Amino acid sequence: MNERTLENREKSRFQKFVADFGLPRLIIAGFLLLLFILAPIVGADFPTQISNTINRFSWNAVMVLAMVPMIHSGCGLNFGLPLGIISGLLGATMSLQFGFTGPFSFVMAMVIATPFALILGTFYGWLLNRIKGGEMMIATYVGFSSVAFMCMMWLLLPYNKADMVWGMAGKGLRTTISLEGYYAGALANILQIRIGNMVIPTGTLLFFALLAWIMWAFLHTRTGTAMTAVGSNPVFARAAGVNVDKMRLLSVIMSTWLAAVGILVYEQGFGFIQLYMGPFYMALPAVSAILIGGASVNKASIANVVIGTFLFQGIVTMTPTVMNNMIHMDMSEVIRIIVSNGMILYALTRKTEGSR
Repeated sequence: MNERTLENREKSRFQKFVADFGLPRLIIAGFLLLLFILAPIVGADFPTQISNTINRFSWNAVMVLAMVPMIHSGCGLNFGLPLGIISGLLGATMSLQFGFTGPFSFVMAMVIATPFALILGTFYGWLLNRIKGGEMMIATYVGFSSVAFMCMMWLLLPYNKADMVWGMAGKGLRTTISLEGYYAGALANILQIRIGNMVIPTGTLLFFALLAWIMWAFLHTRTGTAMTAVGSNPVFARAAGVNVDKMRLLSVIMSTWLAAVGILVYEQGFGFIQLYMGPFYMALPAVSAILIGGASVNKASIANVVIGTFLFQGIVTMTPTVMNNMIHMDMSEVIRIIVSNGMILYALTRKTEGSR
């Protein structure tokens, strides 16, 4: 009888764990674990793969974190993330244009990007307040159309720094701008840990941890609680004296600013500024990552950000490498596109799932 009772308790605990973590996420985590096991077997350098996964996590985590404020306020998934990314790109390119170099150019890029993020975030928040109920549709249009608009502006804005513009015409920004000598590795090189082929970008991880802690602390303040109440039940929040539109506007501005900082963090790790269609490919992976992490359209946590980013970036990083080593053919980009788009499709079909 005692053995049966213990057996039932263990079974109940396992079922609770599956229910809490979610079966789909367990399957994804199990697949990622399998890739890590297969990597050394098929001849991939295991420490390098661990390093690549951690690096990609550190580059993308802040942009996924940018989803949290808007989800909490009931504005839904931020498909308008490119607005914040464009703010960050304006800060980055202007920092270089003004002649700032080294890690200080990263600080100045954040400073310059902030007013753009505040202005665009305010306009974006005002627009979402005007069309309650259709936020994600409008956000998608605003985000993608802003990318198309900036494809023209990157050619027309008066940049003239030699290592930024097209050589023949002497004007119009290049598609890709190197950050060598500027803020490449500005965070990643701080307290960097090297163990053989494994490189851990301690500074970038600590920077994300700081922003995540600030977000967690904010959500536990009176304003943060009011924002969550607006997302959970706007009618009740309004009856309690909360200015619903103001809370929604604040969440959009916060999300836009975090996206601006997030693209700068991504660039310092990647080593390049990517313009034109670059921002177009950033929103869907960030949305998918937080959904895979267990968030829903009206509830998200820091744990969802961490779990989702690690699972998404881990699989996108590991799958091409393992597959290439198994079939002895370089199809990394094709496999990466198939896997990443597959996870995006999966995540979006589960967007109404409640956070566990």
